[in-house]
Amino acid sequence: MTTALEARARGKRVRLHKPELLAPAGNLEKLKFAIHYGADAVYIGGQKYGLRSSADNFSLEEMREAVEFANGYGAKVFVATNIYAHNEDIEGLDEYLRGLQEVGISAIIAADPLIMETCRRVAPKLEVHVSTQQSVMNWQTVKFWKDQGIERVVLAREVSMEEIDQIKAHVDVEIEAFIHGAMCSSYSGRCVLSNHFTDRDSNRGGCSQSCRWKYDLFAKDQPESAPLATDLPLFGDEDDAFTMGSKDLSMIEHIADMIESGVDSFKIEGRMKSIHYVATVVNAYRQAIDAYFEDPEHFKLNPVWQEEIHKAANRPLNEGFFYDTPGPEDHIFEPEDKVVGFDFVGLVLSYDEATGIARIQQRNHFKPGQEIEFFGPEGTHFKQKVGVIWNEEGQELDAARHPLQVIQLKTEFPVKKWDMMRKKTGK
Repeated sequence: MTTALEARARGKRVRLHKPELLAPAGNLEKLKFAIHYGADAVYIGGQKYGLRSSADNFSLEEMREAVEFANGYGAKVFVATNIYAHNEDIEGLDEYLRGLQEVGISAIIAADPLIMETCRRVAPKLEVHVSTQQSVMNWQTVKFWKDQGIERVVLAREVSMEEIDQIKAHVDVEIEAFIHGAMCSSYSGRCVLSNHFTDRDSNRGGCSQSCRWKYDLFAKDQPESAPLATDLPLFGDEDDAFTMGSKDLSMIEHIADMIESGVDSFKIEGRMKSIHYVATVVNAYRQAIDAYFEDPEHFKLNPVWQEEIHKAANRPLNEGFFYDTPGPEDHIFEPEDKVVGFDFVGLVLSYDEATGIARIQQRNHFKPGQEIEFFGPEGTHFKQKVGVIWNEEGQELDAARHPLQVIQLKTEFPVKKWDMMRKKTGK
């Protein structure tokens, strides 16, 4: 177990095994990119019992294909079954869990004790991981879940580094923690704003992200009991609207602390995010984790990893609760900083070393003269201007504008299959 592989030296935990890098996969294509770009495991949603009902989500047959693909890379597939079930949700649960076990899923992520107990009874080969929705904050609660036979506990996002250290010191069970992605403004996702505003249940997969809406603010100019009470706007039409969403979490700058904390699985949030987001973020954390274990004593943060994270970010970033309780500056009350976005514009299918020409599947519009950037899971990383574009028949094109069109393009450096091509949004 974890404690047998770790020891204290010079004030920090020395690890002999790498933590699992756990990535989101909103559909089968994203799953393949996540694994190609370095994920040790992926978590997906089925068509029932998950908290991302608007994601593409997986049928049992798609799960079977996902497991077969993951097995080829030594990766695992987990399924989120993390709703809080109402009476009408229970019908069909036994059959669904048996189906997950049959197609080879490694674990479910659950919050409702009913789903956990049912899984133990009808699908005992599935591991049960306690969801962050359970808001596990202390080592005695972790021990409680271990005593119930739970294999892994996903900690609440409000847990600090100090609390993680105490948990690892007291309980020998796998611990999973979020290291990157969106943070919920409510306590571990227990929100009812969406329920009240849109009749969509946040804890049954229907969150409308009401905290990130734009709001007008008003003040009463007189007590409500006054006969002529009116609302005074706190800002005018030319001002930006009020929002109350939180900044996103990013621990790339503190990856050494995360590794030395003893957390067993590093979780990236974002089943609704793009392929570019998943590949970029997974790739950056993969490189950082591997670099640490190559030489822990002399590990240094590579600024390139930070740059990559910012290329995938769509909100300002912070460290969540790991080092301190977030304050007003960690919420997006005012217009958020504009992050320069990047679009995924092409996927390398093959490369001819003799000619230096790559076959590329178009994923977004691009044309000659634009600056593009190639990156990939095996170290590809360079920029160049788009030169002449040919179709598969060798005819010159003025642009790559057709979805999934296969084109040919000369690259300034060698590229590999599964490398991605991107450009700045709007450029």
